[in-house]
Amino acid sequence: MTSQAKTIQRDQSTPLRMFWLTSLSMILIVAQSLMGHAQESLANLAEKISPSVVNITTSTTVAGRTGPQGIVPEGSPFEDFFREFQDRNGQGDRPRRSSALGSGFVISEDGFIVTNNHVIEGADEVLIEFFEGFELPATIVGTDPNTDIALLKVESDTPLKFVNFGDSDTARVGDWVMAMGNPLGQGFSVSAGIVSARNRALSGTYDDYIQTDAAINRGNSGGPLFNMDGDVIGVNTAILSPNGGSIGIGFSMASNVVTNVVDQLKEFGETRRGWLGVRIQDVTDDVAEALGLVSAKGALVSDVPEGPAMEAGMQAGDVIISFDGREVEDTRGLVRQVGNTEVGKAVRVVVNRDGATQTLLVTLGRREEAETAVPASQPVEEDEVEQMELMGLTLSPLSDEIREQLELPESARGLAVMDVDETSEAFEKGLRAGDVITEAGQAQVLAVSDLEERIAEAQEAGRKSILLLVRRAGDPRFVALTISEDE
Repeated sequence: MTSQAKTIQRDQSTPLRMFWLTSLSMILIVAQSLMGHAQESLANLAEKISPSVVNITTSTTVAGRTGPQGIVPEGSPFEDFFREFQDRNGQGDRPRRSSALGSGFVISEDGFIVTNNHVIEGADEVLIEFFEGFELPATIVGTDPNTDIALLKVESDTPLKFVNFGDSDTARVGDWVMAMGNPLGQGFSVSAGIVSARNRALSGTYDDYIQTDAAINRGNSGGPLFNMDGDVIGVNTAILSPNGGSIGIGFSMASNVVTNVVDQLKEFGETRRGWLGVRIQDVTDDVAEALGLVSAKGALVSDVPEGPAMEAGMQAGDVIISFDGREVEDTRGLVRQVGNTEVGKAVRVVVNRDGATQTLLVTLGRREEAETAVPASQPVEEDEVEQMELMGLTLSPLSDEIREQLELPESARGLAVMDVDETSEAFEKGLRAGDVITEAGQAQVLAVSDLEERIAEAQEAGRKSILLLVRRAGDPRFVALTISEDE
């Protein structure tokens, strides 16, 4: 019986052993696969694209100092001594040369090179050092400070090795990327990382940065950010750092922005961006509620100076929801869409006005040629002079005396904010004494009674807030304030 029992035990344990053996085999296979990927080298990719990456050295003439500024106070008895010391050491009023280093990359065999504008800005001479070791002088074709992009040109007897731009819109967070350039003047260097974030904005109007943890340092500026296909998806531009070195937060201007700029610089030597001719602000939740919008999307028009939009019939208070067939999410997106559209093109702009949509046909102007203009106001009689408090605001119609105090033109009309209760929502949202309210509920207000009527109309419509058009030093913006029951 004992022998028979042992046999049964072995028979029952065989499937279990087979299960564990199979599982162990699968784990080993997966581990080997992962190790293979982890050990996969980027050397072939680096070798392929390195010849297209260049080091850039610029030289600038800096005016000499006329005296020992910053060393001793003016009029000090030691001033002559330090002036003589500077002269002996060649540091008098003679001009001196200053050098800077950066990176770039070749985009055509005939010698066009892309870099950052700040790398070559103000340079008298630009020298390009190639991976193979030879050097060529470069001329500046054009620059765009708005995107910090510059286009250079060198003349070569032989075709140059170059790289192509990729589609930055296809880059996903987590994708592998490679940065190349001349960090801290150390020469050609390669670093790798991943795409950490997309669509970052720093300070520019047309910002669309790819954030990466690939090591980027000073000197990497203007160098390329490659995807694993060897295409350029970004131009390394800036880093976020408390100490000036890489901490894994670098920013590359997206290639889809760069290609448009480069094409214009190559054709015209300058940028030619579309211009709609409006001042806009984002649609916040409270603004959407005040306007009766379903969602807080689009771009709210706060002012329409003389220009393409005015000629097409656009008005302050319109919410732009579509531009040239593309939905508008926010002001940043609209600015980029307009800027990337051809000057002189007639585009269809869909706006929400008073709860209904309208389509306007706007022929775009050129942003670089646009001049700031303020629409003329029609003279209106001032029918009220007393002050009144509403929504935490002390308001008064504009009089000649108030216009003089606020340094406003004679044509200015509206309600002057004389004081703001610091505990009020109005103060929290940035209203201050000296502001001028020109519209409420998308209708002009000239007297406090006009504002009271607009508030009553909003309450009758079941709205919890009212939209005010506020001007400060001529700059307009919309502010939505909550309507209390006793208003």
